Amino acid sequence: MDKDLKILVDEIALAMEKSFLSLFQNQETYYYCALVTTGEAVAPVISAWSWEALENVVKKSSKEDAELIKWSYADSPYWNFGSENFETVRNLFNERVLDYTDEIKWFEEVDFRLEAMVLAVEKIDKKGIFSLNQPRSKVYVNVEVMPPDETNTIRALRLNKRENILDWISEAAEE
Repeated sequence: MDKDLKILVDEIALAMEKSFLSLFQNQETYYYCALVTTGEAVAPVISAWSWEALENVVKKSSKEDAELIKWSYADSPYWNFGSENFETVRNLFNERVLDYTDEIKWFEEVDFRLEAMVLAVEKIDKKGIFSLNQPRSKVYVNVEVMPPDETNTIRALRLNKRENILDWISEAAEE
């Protein structure tokens, strides 16, 4: 692995691990854990949904509203959770140049950043982080681009077993 890629993967994984370990202390049962970025692959943030948090939406609003936001990174009560853990990641991303004048270099950099994020998710997944409050097979994990596009589905299938994310595929996947 390229030295720059390894540094970025390690720092993203460290920030994610700290954030999710802190979040999971609430003992809720999570079904959605995402690392979210933009189409320009800016420094990511985490977002998560638990069944308990979704049930709170039902209590405060309606079942229909809950169904509409079930897979929404932006509507999650845990959007940008643990942002203080991502300071080094933000600095590393800011140090990297996104050359808007050279389309090929720009796409290469975006792909580099997204791959670093995916590898970081894989790294903490191997440590069992996503199975602390729930079986891993019951939680959708991904690196999501906002606004959503078809690359989210490609990454979802890389990071999860298809049979474990059938609800997400039928309800939220971009094709």
